[in-house]
Amino acid sequence: MVKVQAQGKTFECDRGANLREVLLKNGIDLYNGNAKVINCHGLGTCGTCAVTVEGEVSEPQWREKARLSVPPHSPASNRRLSCQTKVLGDIKVTKHDGFWGQGSETVWKPQA
Repeated sequence: MVKVQAQGKTFECDRGANLREVLLKNGIDLYNGNAKVINCHGLGTCGTCAVTVEGEVSEPQWREKARLSVPPHSPASNRRLSCQTKVLGDIKVTKHDGFWGQGSETVWKPQA
């Protein structure tokens, strides 16, 4: 089991678990505003589940790289799509503002 810190909570998940599924299962507010309703449900096409991750996770694959290279996202932002990310070790997750989580202001941090 690995440890995940997000939105002031700490919980565990299996190594290799999908980050989006883990966050939602543990009651984390992953989506900003109407993105809670309007999102691709984990297909990796909308970009609304973007977060910043510190720790050991899978390398970005083509679908994630493609979506994060299209505005409003930027490859330089170091965001990850939680739906395309596997948790490989202990991590800390931060969510930013904006419909797609692309903003510069922090919505929530790993610890309160």
